[in-house]
Amino acid sequence: RAAMPSAPVYRSTAGTVDSTVTPDTEEPSAVAPRDKMSGPVAALLDAGATGDADLVVRYSEHPELFDDEVVAELGGEVVRTYESMAMRAIRLPVAALEDLASEEKVDWLSLDEPVSATSVSSRQAANLPAAGSANYGYQGQNVGIAIVDTGISSHGDLGYNIVQYSFANGAFPTPEIDGGELAALNDDGREDGFGHGTHVAGLIAGNGVNSEDEFKGASTGATILSLQVLDNNGKGSMSDVMAAMDWLLKYGEYFDVRVVNLSLGKGVSESNTTDPLVLAAERLWDAGMVVVAAAGNSGNDGSMTITSPGNSRKVITVGSITDNGTGLDASDDYTSSFSSQGPTVGDYVLKPDLLAPGNRLVASVDANSKLAKYLTDRIKACKRSSWRCGDSTYLELSGTSMAAPLVSAAVARMLEKDPSLTPATVKARLM
Repeated sequence: RAAMPSAPVYRSTAGTVDSTVTPDTEEPSAVAPRDKMSGPVAALLDAGATGDADLVVRYSEHPELFDDEVVAELGGEVVRTYESMAMRAIRLPVAALEDLASEEKVDWLSLDEPVSATSVSSRQAANLPAAGSANYGYQGQNVGIAIVDTGISSHGDLGYNIVQYSFANGAFPTPEIDGGELAALNDDGREDGFGHGTHVAGLIAGNGVNSEDEFKGASTGATILSLQVLDNNGKGSMSDVMAAMDWLLKYGEYFDVRVVNLSLGKGVSESNTTDPLVLAAERLWDAGMVVVAAAGNSGNDGSMTITSPGNSRKVITVGSITDNGTGLDASDDYTSSFSSQGPTVGDYVLKPDLLAPGNRLVASVDANSKLAKYLTDRIKACKRSSWRCGDSTYLELSGTSMAAPLVSAAVARMLEKDPSLTPATVKARLM
């Protein structure tokens, strides 16, 4: 991977073309190769960087074998293909960037940027419908929620029916479909070496059995699908996250996925109109899935700190609120200091869309995960006998990663009550 120099704020108007043809049949001007590059990609050339660059390349139509041969001729390789998106993840020598951008079918070059889980250390709170209220009976029953994260380990609060697929390191698992029905799962084993995804799953659907209901999830009837895209350090690549999104476009319906939780993000380096991660998230939204994204945890740096894909105009971007534990009295609640603030860089979209409790929330985690081992002072022990608990324990975490799943859980309840709701209607009702 080429060394990444500091880059200016992206050029949000790059790639636009004046296609007006005058009466004397003047041809439209061709798009210069540099005008097909995000700011960070162009910065590699400006800095005279050497070596290879990891890219996500958008094409005007779905790329075929011929397009892959062009990449090979330029000394590069195709790292990932996508079935539902006209994109490729490519590794290419920096010296060949302009040659690739000169190809007619190539629309845009972005860096395949690192993505990480958006959590920092550590309280608990979410105002669920009170017992006896009209909405208390809705638990998101049979509403599928895809958790795109570090995986989900086995835990007493999380049922055995959670299916997991791993997309790390170029993998693209495929279930077997026969006659329009799911014939074989071909799933991967459940594991989460970091612990982040397990915590998110517990906030959404943990049944609370190991804590005598103290740390119960907010939508216990939801069906969880785990798509592992981040490693044992909570890190991953944009192209792997996009692979999980591409997979959802093809297979999500077989798992009744209506909600996608993205408690992850990356820095904003280009416009939301060209950012591949944003475009992939918006494809899910347009396909009828409610996408909930964490806003990021850089609020201490001030405004314009929302991360991608939370800078999308479509998805529901969630910031964190600190609840002082005074029940329904919200007068003493405030935006968590770590919660990223808008507007978004370059596009100036007002974000986040809403706030949810995200400070010191307690949920499920495997005792052997990295988070549990590093944050031993935040462990909340299982309340059952040790042989029943096994490695199942609880951990107190804070972050917009913890706020987002509470919104995903609320959406599942809404969809159980009214399955006809569209993503746009869900967002409008929440806001």
